[in-house]
Amino acid sequence: MKSTVNIIGGGLAGCEAAWQLLRRGHAVHLFEMKPQRFSPAHNMEHLAELVCSNSFKSNNPDSAPGLLKQELRSLHSLIMSTADKTAVAAGSALAVDRTEFARAVENKLLQQQNFKLIRQEVTEIPLNAVTIIATGPLTSDVFAQAISVMLGNAYLYFYDAIAPIVNADSINMEKVYLASRYGKGTPDYLNCPLTEDDYNTFIHELLEGVKVSARNFEETKHFEGCLPIEVLAARGHDALAFGPMKPVGLINPHTGTMPYAVVQLRRENSSGTLYNMVGFQTKLTWPEQKRIFRLIPGLEYAEFARLGSIHRNTYIHSPSLLEPSLQLKTNPNIFFAGQITGVEGYMESTAMGLLAGLSAASILEKCPIQPPPASTAIGSLAHYITSDESRQNFQPMNINFGILEKLPVKRMKKKEKHFEYARKSSQALKDWMCDHNLQI
Repeated sequence: MKSTVNIIGGGLAGCEAAWQLLRRGHAVHLFEMKPQRFSPAHNMEHLAELVCSNSFKSNNPDSAPGLLKQELRSLHSLIMSTADKTAVAAGSALAVDRTEFARAVENKLLQQQNFKLIRQEVTEIPLNAVTIIATGPLTSDVFAQAISVMLGNAYLYFYDAIAPIVNADSINMEKVYLASRYGKGTPDYLNCPLTEDDYNTFIHELLEGVKVSARNFEETKHFEGCLPIEVLAARGHDALAFGPMKPVGLINPHTGTMPYAVVQLRRENSSGTLYNMVGFQTKLTWPEQKRIFRLIPGLEYAEFARLGSIHRNTYIHSPSLLEPSLQLKTNPNIFFAGQITGVEGYMESTAMGLLAGLSAASILEKCPIQPPPASTAIGSLAHYITSDESRQNFQPMNINFGILEKLPVKRMKKKEKHFEYARKSSQALKDWMCDHNLQI
């Protein structure tokens, strides 16, 4: 056994960081405040709880999310391997049964000899021990204050919203139909078709519905990639019809025509008893959600296993605070990992947990490493959050080809460009792993 590392936070990033350290022979003390305390969005005692969608996005290796998944697989990611084992049908996307997934991640860690799970809320940061802070976007108020004191004023926040989940047996199957957009993959999505009149009524009620107010001392900042449905609707009458309710590629087999708009439902668990309302993050009050969402054809008698909610999503100004290794510039004992660093998304959070775990292990072993190059998905995320410390308007980022190192050839068709990004990234990661003796 080598050195012991403290990890604060048992989400995707914390669990992944723990796994990478354990694989290298280090001992891990993982602190998780559940079930002693739950955030407003958590309700499961297990580690690695998914509080928003159960989808990890595209599994296509020629897409940016798919490329990130391939890199995580190459680096023996616990989160990635568990997601593959607990996957449910979701067309070309990778989605999981969230209960099976969380249980499997926790069990795998508990089986490790050098792992200790400490279920208590941490209120102070152990500055003299190697510590990875992975408390995520739902960091408790007490610990957020501790981080704020340590970092000064470079502490930011925005608001994120959660989509509702519908009980499958309450959906009117005579009105909905199975299809995936443009026929890609298998037809795993249930589609609720809306006429123009249906759509107009829905938009009117959505805009007029009662919303949950932010606390009066906080400015509401929404992440552009996860806007509440009513915020999108307020941008224009047809904003949803060209956004998450876009009907293109979803011909209704009952009529042979394309509806004016659709609401897609994605399977939430392997048994198919739950469906997630795709793109329907919301800050409507719970009574209003039931009233308004039951206006959607097929959901007239919908019973909701979980209603949408809004919560504070906290992150730090990483460009001015963190080294490329995710170490705090002012204290090399402290690492940050996951969404609190300013990445957005499950796999992105996992990737930063993996990198923090590798970095902490390398520092303890006195052979520090640099993150993968910016031509890789993981490296591009690390570069995005730790470069250009003068950036004032730093906002969370999902993985996308736009943040990868630019290709030398400018004129390429979109599909060819994505393929070339994937090819170049794969080779760069292999070279980096070889250089750092990570072929294990």
